[in-house]
Amino acid sequence: MFKFKAEQKIFEVYGVKVGGEPGQLPTVMIGSIFYHGDKLVKDEKKGIFDKDRAEELLKKEEELAHQTGNPRMVDIVAASTTAMEKYIEFIADHTNSPFLVDGTTEDVKIAGVKYVSEVGLSSRAIYNSISTTTKQEELIAIRDSKITSAILLAINTRRPTIDGRIEVLSEENDGLIKIASKYGIEKLLVDPGVLDLPDPGPAAKTIHIIKEKFGLPAGCAAHNAIDLWSKRKKLSHDIRLIGNVVANIVPTIMGADFVFYGPISRAEQIYPAIALADAYIAYCMQQQYKVKPLTKDHPLYKIFK
Repeated sequence: MFKFKAEQKIFEVYGVKVGGEPGQLPTVMIGSIFYHGDKLVKDEKKGIFDKDRAEELLKKEEELAHQTGNPRMVDIVAASTTAMEKYIEFIADHTNSPFLVDGTTEDVKIAGVKYVSEVGLSSRAIYNSISTTTKQEELIAIRDSKITSAILLAINTRRPTIDGRIEVLSEENDGLIKIASKYGIEKLLVDPGVLDLPDPGPAAKTIHIIKEKFGLPAGCAAHNAIDLWSKRKKLSHDIRLIGNVVANIVPTIMGADFVFYGPISRAEQIYPAIALADAYIAYCMQQQYKVKPLTKDHPLYKIFK
């Protein structure tokens, strides 16, 4: 394992801490719900969904978070302004977790931040996401909503490399860090993005560099690479599962503080694997660097009982 040169920031969003040196905090798990194609959703424009099944999945994930010690955040993905409000209300009522305001268009996301501000949920909300394509109207809406947490999506379409991703963050170039801070974002969570099938490797390396250079919490949605892999349909269920686990583990080993692991229906597959990796990392950090977990709920103390 390794320690980073930069001082590692730890941010707390509605009781969930994220960041720090490897081994200090459990990896934060971010599962998506109500996304396009989610079987829970019956009408994505009206926001009609299977509430009983949604509650069941959320409760199961909550149990896994308790069992492993890995805290969760819920990524709410909506396709309309009406649906966004209904989804946020449901998640706020049925969980005690931070949630991400996510959507298919900027109008939907703007409606989401306005809604959380109106109903007093700004402290629980994380904006997903601010990128080089985010328009000023969107940034103003975030600022006015009093949301102080956001994902910075460090994708560089002109230079889709590790160095290109770091470039779009750089404060020297009026990068995403400076822009987000200007519009009231204090808790910056960086996602280098996953662009194609083998990209979890470069994304994981970028996460390592982000933490080394900026000291900011970082993570990614490595599962996207597996979901885009057309060959996966010809593979057995077990091989697909292993692929998804490996894709999420690689960034974790490189220092990721959070993982977008995909649909919350996959929680039972991913939580135990990430928890085990966290435990191995923490035990190594404790031996080599005298770095100890900052919480008694760390997987190191949970899964080997």
